[in-house]
Amino acid sequence: MKSFVIKICIIIFVIFLVGITIPVNKKSSDNEVIFWTLQMSDFSPYMNKVIKEFEAQNPEIKIKWVDVPFSEGEKRTLASVLSDNPPDLINLNPDFSALLAQRGALYEIDDNFTQQFNKDIINSLKYNGKLYSLPWYATSAVTIYNKKLLSESGVKMPETFEDLGEIAPQLKAKTGAYVLLPNITENDTMLRILNKYGVTASNINSDESVKVFEYFKHLYVNNLIPKESVTQTHREALEKYMAEQIVFFQAGANFLNMIKENAPSTYKNTDVAPQITGKLGQNDFSLMNFVIPIRAKHKNEALKFALFLTNTENQLELAKLTNILAVNKDTLRDDFYNSYAENDLIAKARVISAKQLNDIEPSFKPMKDQKEINTIINTAVQQILLNKNTTENILNDVSDKIKLIQAD
Repeated sequence: MKSFVIKICIIIFVIFLVGITIPVNKKSSDNEVIFWTLQMSDFSPYMNKVIKEFEAQNPEIKIKWVDVPFSEGEKRTLASVLSDNPPDLINLNPDFSALLAQRGALYEIDDNFTQQFNKDIINSLKYNGKLYSLPWYATSAVTIYNKKLLSESGVKMPETFEDLGEIAPQLKAKTGAYVLLPNITENDTMLRILNKYGVTASNINSDESVKVFEYFKHLYVNNLIPKESVTQTHREALEKYMAEQIVFFQAGANFLNMIKENAPSTYKNTDVAPQITGKLGQNDFSLMNFVIPIRAKHKNEALKFALFLTNTENQLELAKLTNILAVNKDTLRDDFYNSYAENDLIAKARVISAKQLNDIEPSFKPMKDQKEINTIINTAVQQILLNKNTTENILNDVSDKIKLIQAD
């Protein structure tokens, strides 16, 4: 009860603070849909064009578009959805959307409106079997690798984490490079890897979970992954890849442009392959989605506009501008996602990523208090890799802590 009261006080304080710094939406006109996006101002020509086309087809509806800085998205949204006049349609990430759904702040969307989407992606968005959001676009990491170092080491291209572990010693001996820098203490990275083995926060102390943690401990203790693996992020992993200090780097296709611009010599030796998988063989992915607040004034109009933004044509046009993955199943059948020129590495990565969306079950789903759970698990990763206690004891402690915060 004490923890619950503290959380409520924090929410009230955030709403008060945000209320001071941002304007409250003025009451919209009878048919004006207030639409918030996250950091989409770079694509204003596209957004304005789509809005104009929608309004032409639906003259009784007007769209007022507001682009919110990514860093302020959650604060502004939290304040707005609890007010009497929230936006009608908001672009969010699934983690925060799930949090709002848990608090009863979102409008439930009928499954009948999801026919144009990849079915598995829709299932991944459901909370307690109900749908409170629609997907807008996706990403799915590919394996970016240094083909020159791989050839020099004389090992085969790995497909699983177990394969990576087997080739790591020979890679290090032949090239001096580490197999990868796994970023296993960054956000929910470790939980997403565990998901590939059927492990969730609910069974974090299972035998399968112990095996996965022991796998990374073996690599760390034997200097087969960098010592910075317990502290560094994706950004540092990219830098190490560009410096040819690691052979494999899992990331979205957009990272290829960064490598090409900042390390052209490394880019010449770069190729891409499917994502490294685990025991279950499914692929990891990320989404951005749309939600409709329960207090929104124009729910039906907002839903209609969200479906227009995600129709076949608009998805394809956005994809060509941004290199994201469409979530519209017809768009994913387009040649843009199914063919590429031999020397077009970015297109090759896009085709691989798109195919990975056909095999994403069981998908990783955020839980109640996900950020706190991430912190607990990431601390445990450090303790295990640094030999602070036995893996079993540490994971039993993690399980107890998760049960405690879930019970609040």
